Amino acid sequence: MSVVRITRPNARFQQWEALLRNQNKRQRAGEFLLQGVRPIGLAVEHGWPVRAVIYDADRPLSRWAEDILREAGGGRVAMSPDLLLQLSGKEQQTPELVAVVELPADDLSRIPVTPGFLGAVFDRPTGPGNIGTLIRSLDAFGGAGLIVTGHAADPYDPKAVRASTGSLLALPVVRVRSHREVLDWTGELHATGNPVQIVGTDENGDRDIADVDLTRPTLLVIGNETNGLSAGWRDGCDIMARIPIGGAASSLNAANAATVALYEATRQRNRR
Repeated sequence: MSVVRITRPNARFQQWEALLRNQNKRQRAGEFLLQGVRPIGLAVEHGWPVRAVIYDADRPLSRWAEDILREAGGGRVAMSPDLLLQLSGKEQQTPELVAVVELPADDLSRIPVTPGFLGAVFDRPTGPGNIGTLIRSLDAFGGAGLIVTGHAADPYDPKAVRASTGSLLALPVVRVRSHREVLDWTGELHATGNPVQIVGTDENGDRDIADVDLTRPTLLVIGNETNGLSAGWRDGCDIMARIPIGGAASSLNAANAATVALYEATRQRNRR
């Protein structure tokens, strides 16, 4: 396979660099940047389309990097280390590889719904790090996928990708415009004999999370970090649950609250 060499910040480099900081550019290009042994390895393992693999033109490749170049597909780009460092979004250590990966379709059918379904919605999140953390927790507790609704931070922002520690590559994440699309989807599931209960989380919920039967197919809904759930989601949830807390804390971080709820669902299911 032929290798493209980039030693100065040409148009292609500038296009890739823009993917680090601009959600609209990522969306228009249909791609995002990925680095790190585990994330890139998971992308290849799970069959993500890799458009290009960029490597340091000035140092020998490790066996891992050679394997990725052989298995990932896409173009090969040898880049000067100073430019590669800029694509990493870091200030000190030049990565061995950076992969340019194709964005998946925002299609709810990508999320598998089984009799043991456990999924989550994050409503209008503002912090990409919180999205990545929630994805990581979902993956750890056997979740099927994450839905991000409304005007929100980007799951493919570098901060979200890093916070997910690779779980973004192992778990479907789907962005939709509003709660209505999700409620239409769950309505169709119900009509085809696959009912899913929708459990919202709120500090003023009607029941403690431990008192809610989470062994049923469940979609947990987590609200915006500042304002909580939208009115539409509050109306759309079957149950509003609270997580009891004490101390001087007035509330839990949104991703932390989701992690507690996911743990409780797993605890109940394991006991059953």
